[in-house]
Amino acid sequence: MGGFGIRGIGVLSLGVVVLAGCAQGENKVAAQHAAPNKSAKPASSQEARKAAMVKAAKVKANELGQIPVLMYHRIVAKPGGSDDRTPEQFRTELERLAKDGYVPITAREYTTGRIGIPAGRHPVVLTFDDSSPSQLTLDGSGAPKPDTAVGILQDVARKNPGFRPVATFFVIKDMFGTFGPEAQAQTLGWLKDNGFDIGNHTRDHLNLRGKSKDQVTDQIVGGQKLITALIKYAPTTIALPYGNQPSTKEWALRGGAGDVRYDYTGVFLAGYTPGPSPFSKDFDPLGIPRIRAMDKVGDCARFCSTAWLDWLNAHPEDRYTSDGDIKTVAFPKFKVPYVAPRFNSYTLAY
Repeated sequence: MGGFGIRGIGVLSLGVVVLAGCAQGENKVAAQHAAPNKSAKPASSQEARKAAMVKAAKVKANELGQIPVLMYHRIVAKPGGSDDRTPEQFRTELERLAKDGYVPITAREYTTGRIGIPAGRHPVVLTFDDSSPSQLTLDGSGAPKPDTAVGILQDVARKNPGFRPVATFFVIKDMFGTFGPEAQAQTLGWLKDNGFDIGNHTRDHLNLRGKSKDQVTDQIVGGQKLITALIKYAPTTIALPYGNQPSTKEWALRGGAGDVRYDYTGVFLAGYTPGPSPFSKDFDPLGIPRIRAMDKVGDCARFCSTAWLDWLNAHPEDRYTSDGDIKTVAFPKFKVPYVAPRFNSYTLAY
């Protein structure tokens, strides 16, 4: 499923209507139901609902399950630190995700609940911090170089039909190693035009912990302007440098200075657990955990991507599994207490 969105976005195309419902403004995810066309047939009958429940049960749908949000930095042949991955390691992890039934979605799709993937499949959010040239560099013909993260992702997607070549790039002023507004606009424009998501990572990648409200706002507004000044694209999510939240968490979610305002659907951290479903009571847009991409070594023996993917495979009942219907939130009936109340109208408990 996945036809849901945020307060403040308004009415979207294809008859999708945003329903506000945020308790005290703390949680921005609100139901966005794919309403039928006026010319369409009346609402589904009880028979159709029963059939949908049978389908959901058949694939063991659990749209209240956990979603891995993987965090990458540089993809380089000679890693210079623990956050780096080689092209071979990155390709191997993507191939594993495809084999295990995962389908990439963007941070924007995740935080707005617009998770439209086939029945029985699992969403994964691929995120990249710091806008390194190893993530995306265009060649002379305007195509991604094959050894970059985007080039590898596209190649794996070509070889694994259904594995969407999408990801979210949290950018800073380095902007993929490009120089000048034309080159920067070209790179960001390529991402936008090819279905990728662009998020804010602040302007200068400063640690926001302990900073004043003005300092926090300056960094976030500066990062917002980096993007909007180059292309017609407003980021809807932010990843905090070093995963550190400001003293008042809400400063990262919404604010502004001058004529620039930001009102995000999610703030991403650098934690060590999968993220909760956007339809569950556990979802908190002020602090969404991510999983560091790394093999099972040292502290990563339990808390990085290989370990968590192993754990989710061993505990499929805790993993988000789609029913394939964008209009419903499907899950086993005994999980009803975990649904965020604003989604009660869209539940399909079997």
